[in-house]
Amino acid sequence: MKTQLTMIQRIRFSRPSGHRAAAVFVAASLAWLPSAMLNAAANPPSTRIDLPAGAIEGVKSSVQGAELRVFRGIPYAAPPVGELRWKPPQPVSAWAGVRSATDFGARCMQLPLFQMEFRSRSMSEDCLFLNVWTPARASGEKLPVLVYFYGGGFAAGDSSEPRYDGAALAARGMVTVTVNYRLGVFGFLALPEMARESPYGAAGNYGLLDQHAALRWVHENIAKFGGDPDKVTIGGESAGSVAVSAHMASPLSRRLFARAIGQSGAAMGPLTVWSPDDARTAAEHFQEKMKAASLAALRSMPADALLAGTGPKEKPEFLFWPSVDGHFLTQSLEATYEAGSQARVPLLVGSNSHEAPHTMVLDQHPPTPQHWRAAVKRIFGPYATDVLALYPGNDDDEVRRSATSLASDLFISHATRRWVDAHRQTGGSPVYFYYYTHKRPHKRHPEAGQLPEDGAVHSAEIKYALGTLGWSNRFVWRPADHAVSRIFSGYVAHFVKTGTPNDPSLPEWPASREERGGLLRQQIAVETKTITDVDAPRHSLLRRYYEANPQLYRDRRR
Repeated sequence: MKTQLTMIQRIRFSRPSGHRAAAVFVAASLAWLPSAMLNAAANPPSTRIDLPAGAIEGVKSSVQGAELRVFRGIPYAAPPVGELRWKPPQPVSAWAGVRSATDFGARCMQLPLFQMEFRSRSMSEDCLFLNVWTPARASGEKLPVLVYFYGGGFAAGDSSEPRYDGAALAARGMVTVTVNYRLGVFGFLALPEMARESPYGAAGNYGLLDQHAALRWVHENIAKFGGDPDKVTIGGESAGSVAVSAHMASPLSRRLFARAIGQSGAAMGPLTVWSPDDARTAAEHFQEKMKAASLAALRSMPADALLAGTGPKEKPEFLFWPSVDGHFLTQSLEATYEAGSQARVPLLVGSNSHEAPHTMVLDQHPPTPQHWRAAVKRIFGPYATDVLALYPGNDDDEVRRSATSLASDLFISHATRRWVDAHRQTGGSPVYFYYYTHKRPHKRHPEAGQLPEDGAVHSAEIKYALGTLGWSNRFVWRPADHAVSRIFSGYVAHFVKTGTPNDPSLPEWPASREERGGLLRQQIAVETKTITDVDAPRHSLLRRYYEANPQLYRDRRR
């Protein structure tokens, strides 16, 4: 447990939970599907699609009566191997004949940092694949599209994870796409030699450039799957959410989508992108460790050796991060949003009640007032009095609550709140701000010594939001869980279709605005309702603290 908490503090990022594949539960009915789909008797849809690079053959699938076509492992860029390692994604080469699109492609190179379940059969540098689920019976139906990016701290994750399965949302009448992108040292190493060989003078952010290439692929090809390239929503959780905030700021990406969804994470505040100097410093330290005299020497090394050089998995020595590269990102996200230069699109965004455990702040000490005061003074120094006023701890229960809130804010909630505030102020589009509080049920086979969850932990909402509870039998799902999933996935589906989560069958969700001394926010739980978030003073204090301690950003290089 202590190793896991140390990992959270060093990565400041997601600890995704694993999943067991099971039958897909989807709270959908045929009445929700486009009328064209209900004419199942005539012209059965083909599972073969002709793409510019060649033909692919997918499979048919049925989700509680909804007929889908599924295409897995579609290459959207050339394998980034050999001389293409640490270069922007290149066009995929044409293939002869019909390529099978029935299995997931290989996942990208990564250490086993987190407890994840993959349906991909292998790991490889040749990993730039995407997957498509569509209810459309033919091209030209112009269904809305959701493109979803997985989380994992830009160090782990895969589009084959069952919790990201696109079938449930596709059954609601949209096209869903999940995307692989390069991770860790393969996705974010930024050496000066890379910039010198680049036509843009840029290095790093290859993982984000992969996502951008996938968005361009969607723009050019999704109509063949019945999708509308003008109605694309990008979404993601944790690192995937950070990526969404970055695409909204990127001059390359911000015109390729019409709406955005962010679940717990933004490249702001404690999770801000690295400066060019910080990215270069981290890359040069890695090059020194690998005893590589040149970029060519690094490219000649086996992928496994490079991956091992970032380890060990229990305590990775090198954790890479997106940076200002002058190409994908020309400045910090804070600067872009302050100027109002981000994508001016509707945003559905929020975080969970228990993003990080109270032990992250208390360092395994019991949650007593004495330990709480000592921990806050150790971390915040001259800011301790102000922190204790806003995160009080006069008894053990209050300490546990305040420590959980502070740990969650330091980990990811404060960064997410900055994104909310920035886009509300300059984005010219509605922001739908949520607070997810529903606690998962107990595990079917709990690990020895594992404590029960106190609330909605980091990444717990994914299966509820995407309607994929049925893909996991690790938890003993209750009717209440399916009810929450129906609400949350209903919000997501309606937002993808219309740019607003509001549907007559769901609790009303107003766009966030200042009211009643706080900010309107939708609490998503069994009793979903609009609440007033009064935590602005906390976030104002944390903003001042981080601005006074810029070295905290640089500390994440190590």
